[in-house]
Amino acid sequence: MERNYIFTLGDALITFNPVATGPLRYVDSFERKLGGAELNFAIGCARLGLPVKWMSRLGGDEFSKYIYNTVRGEGINMDYVEHVSGYPTSLNFKEILENGSGKTFYYRYQSPILTMTEEDIDESMFDDIAYVHLTGVFLAIAPQNLQIGLSILRIGKAKGIPVSFDPNIRLKLWTLEQARAAYFEIFPYVDILLTGLDEIEMIIDTMPFEQFVAQYNISELVIKDGANGSKAYVDGHWHNAEPFLVKPVDTVGAGDGYDAADIFGLMNGYDVAERLRFANAVGAMVTTVKGDNEGLPEYTDVEVFLGQKTLVER
Repeated sequence: MERNYIFTLGDALITFNPVATGPLRYVDSFERKLGGAELNFAIGCARLGLPVKWMSRLGGDEFSKYIYNTVRGEGINMDYVEHVSGYPTSLNFKEILENGSGKTFYYRYQSPILTMTEEDIDESMFDDIAYVHLTGVFLAIAPQNLQIGLSILRIGKAKGIPVSFDPNIRLKLWTLEQARAAYFEIFPYVDILLTGLDEIEMIIDTMPFEQFVAQYNISELVIKDGANGSKAYVDGHWHNAEPFLVKPVDTVGAGDGYDAADIFGLMNGYDVAERLRFANAVGAMVTTVKGDNEGLPEYTDVEVFLGQKTLVER
C-alpha cells in the first residue's frame, strides 16, 4: 500500500473571535470560527494539496456537526472521527490586540477527546501514512493522552514513519513541569521538532541546542521566531531564513501553518533553505487574516506571495 497520508490527532474547538480589538471585557460581539492546533495543521496540509487524516472525537451537539461538515469540506479524511453523545464541544474565546497579539480563554471541560483511549489506536491505521504529526496540545488535555501519543509513536517507529512534533505549550492546560516531563518521553521518537524559540528555551533550559539534538537523535530542529524568521539545525549545520514583512492582524494559527508548510516541503523534496522560506511565507500569510485557519493558504496563493506566479484578478 502506498504511503501518502499525513496523520494527526487532536481536539477541535469552536473559537469565538472578537469583532473588536482590545481587552475581552470590553468586547460585546463575537464571530463563530473553528480552531484547534492539530486541526489547523490538517487544514493547512489539505489546502496545500497534501492528503491528510485527522483523528478526533466530537460531541453530539450542533457545534460538532458544524465542525464535521466544515472539516470534511476541506477534503480531510474523517475515517477516525467519531461523535460522542453527552459531551459538549470545546470552546475558546480570543482576545486580539491592535498589533495582532492576544490571549486565548479556554472552556474545555468534558471535551469529547477525553473518551479516546489507547485501544482506539491500531497498527493498520498507519499502513498508508507517510508522516505522523503530534503536538503538545493533545498531550495537555488529559493525562491518558500521553500514552495514546506514545502508542502512536511506537507504531510509527516500528513502521519507519517519520514523526514531527510541535510542543505548542499551553500553560493554561498544564504546568511547565508536567509539559517537560511529557515532552522528554516523546523526544526519543521525534525526527523533526518544530518549536517556537521561547518554547524550546523553556523546555531545555540552558542546554545547548546542538547537545539536545544529539542526545535525542533528532534529525531536524526547526525553530520558529515569528517576526525574526526561522532557522533549522540539520546535519550539524544551522540554516537561517529571513522573515517576510507583513502587517499582522491575528497571530493565532501561524505556527500551525508553518508546520504544515514544512511537512509539505519535506514531502515535495525541498532542501532546507527552500523549506524555511516556504514555511516563513505561509506563517506570515496566516497572520494577515483574522481567525485560526482562515488565512491558511492554498499552494497557488503561496506562489503568488513569493512572486513565483502572477495573479490575474480581472
